[in-house]
Amino acid sequence: MTPAPNLERLKIDRAALGARPRRRRRWLWLALALAAALALWLYLRPGATVVEVARVEPPTPGTGQVVLSAGGYIVAHHTINVNSKVTGRVAWVGVERGDQVRQGQVLVRLEDQEFRAQVVADQGAVAAAQAYLAELTHGSRPQEIAAAQANLQQAQATERNHRLALDRTQALFAKGIVPKSQLDADQAAYDASRQLAASLAQTLELTQVGTRPEEIARAQGALLQAQGNLQYARTLLDATVIRAPVGGTILERTAEKGELITAQFASAVETGGPQGSVVTLADLNDLQVELDISQNDFGRLHLHQPGIVTTDAFPDRRYQGELAEIAPEANRQKATVQVKVKIQNPDSRLRPDMNATVQFLADQAPNAPPPAGVLIPLAAIRDRAGAKYVLILANGRVAERPIQVTADRALGSIATGIAPGTEVIVKAPGELQPGQRVVAGTLP
Repeated sequence: MTPAPNLERLKIDRAALGARPRRRRRWLWLALALAAALALWLYLRPGATVVEVARVEPPTPGTGQVVLSAGGYIVAHHTINVNSKVTGRVAWVGVERGDQVRQGQVLVRLEDQEFRAQVVADQGAVAAAQAYLAELTHGSRPQEIAAAQANLQQAQATERNHRLALDRTQALFAKGIVPKSQLDADQAAYDASRQLAASLAQTLELTQVGTRPEEIARAQGALLQAQGNLQYARTLLDATVIRAPVGGTILERTAEKGELITAQFASAVETGGPQGSVVTLADLNDLQVELDISQNDFGRLHLHQPGIVTTDAFPDRRYQGELAEIAPEANRQKATVQVKVKIQNPDSRLRPDMNATVQFLADQAPNAPPPAGVLIPLAAIRDRAGAKYVLILANGRVAERPIQVTADRALGSIATGIAPGTEVIVKAPGELQPGQRVVAGTLP
């Protein structure tokens, strides 16, 4: 049976249906490729370079002129080697290098058994001396005085009896009744009893009066000596606990647990021997720069002269300084004079033995007008065959400007050629070219 013409129109063309999805997929892939290419171009196109800038301004009246620049080293004003007053073995160390300590803080403990034993022995000696002095000071007890009185009374009674017997014998001897031997015997008995009574009377008097002052003074001296020995022993015991004499920072730890610490001189080069110190500390808030100034330049300096201190480690940071010390004699071999500059505003970045440079400033006359030009940081000034120039930030791009330096200052150079308020480039990640796109920011 032949299909009707209208039914033929209702047939689905499957070939046409398969071609349309393929064309759509091709357009979709083409759009994705164009989007990826656009993103890659946006990512890789040249961008603005980040640079650090500084705005230049006219110098202020207090901007001093540099009269001399010299290099030296940072030193602690006072460095303390903490030693031990006694010889002993280290039992405990409570600090490490770099620790901050306060005055009186315990740093090291030594073994103290023998020192404690000596304190106990001296305490016993003091107690014995106190008891002996009390015995001499308080005198005889009432019972002793009563016994002495009884002995004296007995001796006096015996003396009286012997006196009566002697009187009778003398009367009988005068009448020739008793022989001479009897008289001599009674006389001897009486003399003996009289001497005994006199001796017991003196004993009673001494018992009542008490000890001689010289004996008491000697006992008092012995007590003072014992007390002094006890105090000295306690001082040695206290010295086994080594404390920080001042607050500061531990620069060096030279003792370890088990090592022998001596109170006597110890050589630093002897290996394995007793140590002479336990730690070295200093107050890092009190720092100076030690400089050797040539004798040819020494005449430019004077006490309390201001200066600017910079370090090799942090060249962008500046510290206020003041000439605080001048050596009383010169160094003949070096032809120099040593000076020390006090850093007035130190911070935690500074360390002893760091390299430092001091720019000494000239004294400023009162009400002196500032020089013409602007103060440009040293990091911004560039040199090309002796000609000075700076790179500035202008409308988002690098521009070059020649300058004429008229004077040097501690914070930079005074120059003409650019207007106040201009932003000069002081730091960049690489070489810059005029016209290069840049943006102001902070570099690491």
